[in-house]
Amino acid sequence: MGWSTNEMAQKVAMDIFDGAYVNLGIGIPELVADFIPEGREVIYHTENGLLGMGKVATEANLDPELVNAGKKYITAIPGAAYFHHADSFAMIRGGHIDICVLGAYQVSEEGDLANWSTGNPNDIPAVGGAMDLVAGVKTIYVITKHCTKNGASKIVKECSYPVTGKNVVSRIYTDLAIIDVLDKKLVVKELAPDVSFEELQQQTEAILHRS
Repeated sequence: MGWSTNEMAQKVAMDIFDGAYVNLGIGIPELVADFIPEGREVIYHTENGLLGMGKVATEANLDPELVNAGKKYITAIPGAAYFHHADSFAMIRGGHIDICVLGAYQVSEEGDLANWSTGNPNDIPAVGGAMDLVAGVKTIYVITKHCTKNGASKIVKECSYPVTGKNVVSRIYTDLAIIDVLDKKLVVKELAPDVSFEELQQQTEAILHRS
């Protein structure tokens, strides 16, 4: 039941407009780059200092000094620009990135995002650039499985994990649905195949609204 991870990424890719400057988070968000429709230009930004990130490198074109923020070997497109880490964050904080796609531990019904820590004192903190991204990027999309491996809803009334940013998420893509955050309410835009609104609500802690 529901969409596969690749189908989720494809849904996100279809919603990225032509000419957009985009930052992709680590993990599932990285898959989005594989599904941008042919003929649509998207310029990828990585916060460690590259605008114009290309596809993941293969053995044939691997450059050991060219990596993304997730430490994966990548390529650069013609015309790509390299710059200081501080300049990269100036782009983010200055509102020059159109869309950022991030993973999540939790999203609240008001669009609060928790994606850097579960609060476990034994975990290594992993803030990265997430707090800057949610504060400076114009549109934040979240892509995540609807529930945890233990079956707990990731779409919650209030985040119980440390919050990355408040009221920052515009749209949530899960394996069960696409959900917009409108006026601090969760509005179901699209249901995955064989998923009813009632079934979706049963697996969601937060209150959902029909579009």
